[in-house]
Amino acid sequence: MAEVLQVKVREEVGSRAAKRVRQAGQTPAVLYGHQLANVSLTVPTDQIEWAIRHGIRMVQLQGDIRDTALIREVQWDAFGSHVLHVDLTRVSASEKVRMVVPLELRGEAPGARQGGITEQLIHEIEVESAADQLPERIEININELGLGDAIKLGEVPMPEQVTMIADAEEVVVQCMSAVEVEEEEAEEAEVAEPEVIRRAAEEEDQEKD
Repeated sequence: MAEVLQVKVREEVGSRAAKRVRQAGQTPAVLYGHQLANVSLTVPTDQIEWAIRHGIRMVQLQGDIRDTALIREVQWDAFGSHVLHVDLTRVSASEKVRMVVPLELRGEAPGARQGGITEQLIHEIEVESAADQLPERIEININELGLGDAIKLGEVPMPEQVTMIADAEEVVVQCMSAVEVEEEEAEEAEVAEPEVIRRAAEEEDQEKD
């Protein structure tokens, strides 16, 4: 069952109006989608922050607007502790939608106990599913990740009815020896340094012109 949010239509827009809304314990939001007009709203801050922190995607809007929506985008303050603005998009429970969800590691890689370093190369992924089936996150079990091993996206189990939108051959996590990590970082630094030098030379030429 979708979380219920009590919303009100917001007549005033702009940064000053938004500041007043937040001071009153509300969060500015906008509702869009389904080829209908965008609607500026306010949502009780405690309700929307609770929903977001509990990984809730679908919400039931009540009050001035009655609709089902998906929490699409969230704008946080500089410290990542308070929600400043929320984008909501109209959906039906069975509607297919795409969202970017985080990838989280679970467990401990045996290779790390052998002196290896566990590296997560991809931290989020786009998935597609019915709106009411969207996962909060995708968990990756690394309890069998040995030294020199890697897990590709195609090897990550997806929840039922959830489809991954990505290259299955991309490596999401690997366990490498410290020497290999140092060599890889050195190679990346060598590639980056000529690029910096080239840009500096181009900027110098432009200044001369």
